[in-house]
Parts: sequence; C-alpha cells; structure tokens
Amino acid sequence: MTAPWSDWDHILKIDPDKDLPDGVTYGDLCATGTDAIEIGGTMGITEENTADVLSACAEHDVALYQEPSSPDVVIEDDALDGYLIPTVLNAGSPFWITGAHKEWVRLDTGLDWDRTSTEAYIVMNPDADVATYTEADCDLDADDVAAYTEVAERMFGQDIVYLEYSGMLGDEDIVDAASHATDEATLFYGGGIHDYDSAAKMGQYADVIVVGDLAHDEGVEAVRETVKGASDA
Repeated sequence: MTAPWSDWDHILKIDPDKDLPDGVTYGDLCATGTDAIEIGGTMGITEENTADVLSACAEHDVALYQEPSSPDVVIEDDALDGYLIPTVLNAGSPFWITGAHKEWVRLDTGLDWDRTSTEAYIVMNPDADVATYTEADCDLDADDVAAYTEVAERMFGQDIVYLEYSGMLGDEDIVDAASHATDEATLFYGGGIHDYDSAAKMGQYADVIVVGDLAHDEGVEAVRETVKGASDA
C-alpha cells in the first residue's frame, strides 16, 4: 500500500505550545491547501494542549497526524490519521533513538501499529531546541548526511527521512545529497521556509516541505505562499 506522504508536497506543523497571530484560527490554517497538519513541538507539549489543537482541526478536511515529543503526550483519537514518531539518528542520547520508543511500547500495550510510522530525523541546527533536547551532533557535511540517509532507508527500513534545520534555511548541497541518497524513502525538509521562493528552492530537492514557525509568526497568507512554492517546485 502506498504511503499517503508519497503524494504530499507540504506539511504544516502546528506547535500546541505556541499562540496563533491575532485573528487567525486553526480552521484558517487547515484551509491553506497544505496536504497535512502535523501536531507537535519540542518544549511545553502536554496532552491537554495537543488535544485542544486536534479538536480545533478535526472538523476540517485535511489529514491530521500527531508527532509526539514523548510517550506521555500521545492522544488516542479517531480524528487522527496517524502518528509520526521521530527517531533522531544523530542524537547524542540513545533515549531519542530508541529509548523513548521502548518506553512507549512498554507502557502502551494497545499501541495502534497500523497508524504508527517513524520519521528518521537528521537534526542540523545546533541552536535549535530539538538539537539541545536530543544532544544532537549537528557538525555534519553532505557526505555524513547522505550516509545517515542511506542508513535510515537501507539498514533500518525507514519510509521517511526528515532533514531538520529547525529555524534556519538549510544548505542546498546537503539537502541535495540527502535527496540523491534516497531511493524509495520520502525526504521531508524543515527549517527556514518563510515564503514562496524558499519553499520552491528546497522543494527542488525534498519530496515534502515542512513549515512550522511561519504559521505562528506570520499567519495564513504566508503559509499559503509556501504551499504554492512547494507545489510548483
């Protein structure tokens, strides 16, 4: 069966711990043309604030996924199309490679495997919260990233490789190297996408562009422009 993200160009990631601009609703964001809403963040994420975002988005016709930062914030709700679980390949702490995942499986004996997929993260911005949180080694060149990408797909059978620059626009040569290292895996790219041009630029290499902070900082029209850029790439 073909994975839904194989047909996506754009994901909007909504952080439950961050406010929306004045006058912007979650419904407005769901209507930007994005292929999917991914609910998640690094800091300040709780079951309660995640459930609030899910409830607000569930009445709109867009795919909904949760990207939980830890097992204790996982929401069991039929409104979700599934769960996208990060495993950070370049994490300094093994907890973020397999440890948190082991704890989730241990605690949740009824885990819905049919709706659960993993994202093989490669974290690239040393100043980002996710890099600090996972103790990631971000001192990677294009060859390192390509090798991690190949390991993810060929050794670990990952369907998604997520190159995460989180807050900064990435190096085109590195994103290109990751793209060339994939065969069947879908390459997600996130970081510094703020307009049509940046989305189109990174969309030349990545299969799916992920936009996050822009929704919280600038709102609907800015997000809609990145949807157009990712689609046109």
